[in-house]
Amino acid sequence: MGVKPTELKQLLDFAVRLANKAGEIAQQYFNTACHVERKSDYSLVTVADREIEDYLRNVIQAAFPDDSILGEEGSDKVGHSNRRWIIDPIDGTFSFVHRVPLFAVMIGLEIADEAVLGVVKLPALDEIIYAAKGLGCFFNGEPTRVSLTNSLRDALLLSTDFRACARHGFAEAGASLQSQAEECRGWGDAYGHVLVATGRADVMLDPVMNVWDCAALLPILEEAGGRFTDWQGQRTIHGGNAISTNALLFDEVMNTIRNADNPGN
Repeated sequence: MGVKPTELKQLLDFAVRLANKAGEIAQQYFNTACHVERKSDYSLVTVADREIEDYLRNVIQAAFPDDSILGEEGSDKVGHSNRRWIIDPIDGTFSFVHRVPLFAVMIGLEIADEAVLGVVKLPALDEIIYAAKGLGCFFNGEPTRVSLTNSLRDALLLSTDFRACARHGFAEAGASLQSQAEECRGWGDAYGHVLVATGRADVMLDPVMNVWDCAALLPILEEAGGRFTDWQGQRTIHGGNAISTNALLFDEVMNTIRNADNPGN
């Protein structure tokens, strides 16, 4: 990674301050009749998404002019350092538009192509979780860990939309996981992954993810003692889908998926 812990801590503190301020902007628009548009992929975007991303880009650019920036709503900014900030101004825009408080501001950082830092701010819940490689994971300022649930039959399984598992090629795997889990709930988007990282849920399924959805989550889950992978079990933020688990359930979850894909094995 090539960065000292003291420098990484400074970068994390910067990202936490940035996320808190961005959360304040989000709260100014939440529960108001802000303008909503449909993007080319038919997903929603609001004036709040764009204003927050502009704010994040401007502050990062001013502080670290040589760094690259990738955001959901704007074009890539290519820098000359080995660092890339990856931002999602409002993760869960559907929730935001429908006045549901389960939306988040997400800031991730890659150094030399490795996701090493993540911050997720949930403004309407007044919650923030953040982590950096080797520095631990913190929830509202206190250390946090994943659960110790060691069997799917005792697990709380989450997904933004269980129906989407079928639409994106994971019908059997999604159904098998749901049938084995003790309880299933649709507490989704970044919030579901945060629940796993803080030990309030055990597994989170996302059959479709973009890199800006994932970048903050990998270091958060790992520093909390969990796992963040794609549906093939690969540690990545570029898989196009994602699963968060505590460490004790990871193998059972992956075996369930593989057995569903290959029922004769």
